[in-house]
Amino acid sequence: MPDKILREITSLLLPFIQMYGIYVVFHGHLSPGGGFAGGMVLGVSLVLYILVFGLDSCLRKIPHHLSSALESFGTLWYAAVGFVGLLRGASFLMNKGAGIDVGTPGELFSGGLIFIITIGVGVKVASTMLSLFYTLVEED
Repeated sequence: MPDKILREITSLLLPFIQMYGIYVVFHGHLSPGGGFAGGMVLGVSLVLYILVFGLDSCLRKIPHHLSSALESFGTLWYAAVGFVGLLRGASFLMNKGAGIDVGTPGELFSGGLIFIITIGVGVKVASTMLSLFYTLVEED
């Protein structure tokens, strides 16, 4: 009986936890948080899913090879965005100095490339957490 209660509560809370993680990633340049903190929240929500519903259930939704590919994608995304500054004749990860519009301060798209970078960092951190947990669970 407790297993059913745990599954129901997790099913209700998991979408809200993941929405909060996405919110933290998207608003990291405006408030405390960012790609790392939001990625950790998303990664922990996936670990919670594994602990409650089992490894096989999560592997059907996000296979190990997909989480490994997302890890690489997050790193490549960060590097690709960094090269935008170099291609525009400025330093790596340069924002305003490279002529990129930084928008109106306090708005969601006010950080120039920072908003785009945090998405890559969030994907990298969440997928790394999931890949590490997959590896730890599969070793047992």
